[in-house]
Amino acid sequence: MKILLFSLFTAITAFTYWLRHINLQHLKQHGDTVPMGFENAIDVEKLQRSSAYTFDSSRLGLWDSLLDNVLLIFFLFGGLIAVYDRNVVSIGASTTVSAILFFLLLTWVSTLLGIPFDLYGTFRIEARYGFNTTTPRIWLTDFFKSQIIGTILLTFLITVIFQLIQWSYLNWWLWVWGFMALFSLFMMFISPYVIEPLFNKYEPVTEEGLEDDIRIMMEKAGLKVGKVLQMDASKRSRHSNAYFTGIGRVKRIVLYDTLIKQMSHAEIVAILAHEIGHWKKGHIWKRLLWAESMALAGSWISFKLLAWPGLPSLLGLPADISLPAKMVVLGFVASLALFPLGPFSAWRSRCHEREADDFASELTGRPGDLAAALVKMSAENLSNLFPHPLYAGFYFSHPPTVARVNWLRSLPGNTTAA
Repeated sequence: MKILLFSLFTAITAFTYWLRHINLQHLKQHGDTVPMGFENAIDVEKLQRSSAYTFDSSRLGLWDSLLDNVLLIFFLFGGLIAVYDRNVVSIGASTTVSAILFFLLLTWVSTLLGIPFDLYGTFRIEARYGFNTTTPRIWLTDFFKSQIIGTILLTFLITVIFQLIQWSYLNWWLWVWGFMALFSLFMMFISPYVIEPLFNKYEPVTEEGLEDDIRIMMEKAGLKVGKVLQMDASKRSRHSNAYFTGIGRVKRIVLYDTLIKQMSHAEIVAILAHEIGHWKKGHIWKRLLWAESMALAGSWISFKLLAWPGLPSLLGLPADISLPAKMVVLGFVASLALFPLGPFSAWRSRCHEREADDFASELTGRPGDLAAALVKMSAENLSNLFPHPLYAGFYFSHPPTVARVNWLRSLPGNTTAA
């Protein structure tokens, strides 16, 4: 079975690298032609710059992935996990404390190994293409903040989960699922007010006249959003974006300040209408229900497999490894089993994005404004406009930009604001 799992892991990994390869080859073949409708925002020189950015970013991601996979092979298939597990258990701490140490140390080592790639990506690649505005001081501050927050949250989660397992050994899967579901909802409520402001400054939109345009659009949509805020994204990067965060009364729409500088008011309103479309179409709740349904099924299956004596032997490990080590083995096996679901999840997300685009077009009556905004965003962010269809099918949560723009421009009322 160990050989079979290794073969499956190798095949899946090779397939993902092949997808990366054909995506870049597709870009080489088609990346010199400016798509129709993009002429005012992108020229051949910018296309070449976009291709170079995609190649550099992909190359860095490839080296990062190769290192991760080599270490994973040695750790799981080479038996290092058993050695690591024995050392943690030998400390003689309680089950919960041992579990905390087991997962925290793995997390910290993984983070440390990723630092060189993050630094190179930020201060070499992002800087080379004019995106990076992060200073070493900001990077270090963000790093330590995220590590402290992550450590606190992970410690809390592990403590509660292992206490629940000890308290209700026969039904812990249900209690753990319920706790994680409530914790996820709690984080959606608290994150916009407690965690996100630790990294960025949020304030009401300051662009003159934009707030009135947004208010009119909100009233037309019949939706009350807690706040529409702008974020000081330019403090770290020149990339632009917008996103929906929070849930219930604390839901809010956040615009990067870089986006506000790049877009006209009509284009910003169109982007906001798209974000509102996600809420009006119930995408937030649909995603939550789907995720929690999968989590419930996963909790029950995990309960059964973790109690199965043969689980460690799948990787040729001793039967007496600790529960945290079994969880790692189960997580690895689950990642292989769930790999085919990746394209389905991406497809569902793309369907939601299309629905949100259609909603925004109907709400504003000007689908051309959203199309123009997408063209500008792709140009400013040096996005890859020529992804291979198979690569996009596996990984893209949004429809490819060119197809998305063409669809919007085919809708009735296709005009753009002056």
